[in-house]
Amino acid sequence: MKYAKEALHEIISHITVAANEIDQNKAEELLKLLVSSKRIFVYGMGRSGLVASAFAMRLAHIDLEVYVVGETTTPGIQKDDTLFLISGSGNTHSVVSAAEVAKDIGAKICALTSNPLSEVARLSDIFLIVKGRTKSDVEHLKKDYLKNQMRGSYVPLTPLGTLFEDACMIFLDAAVVEMMHSLGKTERDLAKKHANIE
Repeated sequence: MKYAKEALHEIISHITVAANEIDQNKAEELLKLLVSSKRIFVYGMGRSGLVASAFAMRLAHIDLEVYVVGETTTPGIQKDDTLFLISGSGNTHSVVSAAEVAKDIGAKICALTSNPLSEVARLSDIFLIVKGRTKSDVEHLKKDYLKNQMRGSYVPLTPLGTLFEDACMIFLDAAVVEMMHSLGKTERDLAKKHANIE
């Protein structure tokens, strides 16, 4: 369990650093946009998509109308809606495509990304930087592995986008608490919206 223990400490340490670096004013603006949206559409690919789906479930619990892009029952996005995206690189093709469609329709777009120069950041009305490794960081490490090792560059124990995804998950769980209070929701209200066919 040596590596697991070290990785656990690395993840906890990273989440603390990432949380402290999130722009609180932009975070507040993003949450206000979500709470005031007619409908919310969430999307991400891979594990970022799983984080987005978990967030969608919590939004439904606080009685917001929310859909996961790609599900068979998800309707078309409209002008009064908001598209919420999660992408570490901010350049994942399908996520960028979703943002372009929403932009053309006139919907609001908000995102969590590690890359402020990405296409998703460019297309978003509001984006938050959540510290983590992007695909290009991983590619760079692979390409220059020997050089990085000789320089003593730090290589995280956690693979690929783990640090980004974990930081997003924790941030969004905390964000739900803020949204609950702004909407006057209690845990009892959430329990009423919880699935009862399991």
